[in-house]
Amino acid sequence: MSTLSLTKSVYEAIRVHGEETYPHECCGALLGTHSAEGWRVVDSVKAGNTRTDSAHNRYSIAPIELVRIQRTAREKGLEIAGFYHSHPDHPAQWSQTDFAEAHWLGCSYVITSVAKAKATVTNSFLLAGTTEEDKRFEQETIDVQDRVQNAPEEMDEQGLQEITSTKDQR
Repeated sequence: MSTLSLTKSVYEAIRVHGEETYPHECCGALLGTHSAEGWRVVDSVKAGNTRTDSAHNRYSIAPIELVRIQRTAREKGLEIAGFYHSHPDHPAQWSQTDFAEAHWLGCSYVITSVAKAKATVTNSFLLAGTTEEDKRFEQETIDVQDRVQNAPEEMDEQGLQEITSTKDQR
């Protein structure tokens, strides 16, 4: 089983985002580096949920926003490690829709259950496989740390804030 390492601040930010958007699903991207043990996430970026037809149980991130997030990550020496979203009043377990719409092989998909506006359980699933035909979700262990080891040296608190604030200014 692979491990998703998150800083405590990223873990809390994901959960708070779910509470803020309740009763709609929140969504965003996870930024980090990859190691033999799995992803080491040092930042998260909130994204707008473009699903206007059923935002209470679906999410979508606009392609232009994904490109912006990916460029920002690269500028910081990071990669998109995965994505997160919330399940309002539903378990932190992937759905058939989550699976059908997951295409970033090797990335983590984090789901937080938000019950009555309060984040409860957070789980992570690695999208394993080599092609769209053999993809599958595998449960991951989430390791929450004060500071993720082996993060890029140039990443300090100010650098992390710049990634988040870029989105907030749009």
